[in-house]
Amino acid sequence: MQAAVTEHRAEVAVLHLRGELDADTAGQLHATLAGLLERPVPRIVVDLTGLKFCDSVGLSAFITSKEVISARGGWLSFAGANPFLSQLLETVGLGRYFAIFPEVEDAIAAAQM
Repeated sequence: MQAAVTEHRAEVAVLHLRGELDADTAGQLHATLAGLLERPVPRIVVDLTGLKFCDSVGLSAFITSKEVISARGGWLSFAGANPFLSQLLETVGLGRYFAIFPEVEDAIAAAQM
């Protein structure tokens, strides 16, 4: 898995993920998220456009991070999930726990409201 962060208006960080997120690559995700969680009020959009696969270890990293983010008054949302990831997020019930947007721009625009 590859991870890159870009900054956008309203102090929103976009975490772009590519490849496969699984037990072998979850440590990299944890390290990247840890840096973003240092912000006073973390606002993170996870761009799933380039992510081809995610297992339960990857999902648990997002859930753990969301707890920290929520405690600080921030938020974490997803954008650009392919059909496999969209179905996975809904099947495990994360569609009720995270905001999911079709495009990164939609998630950033929602931050402005």
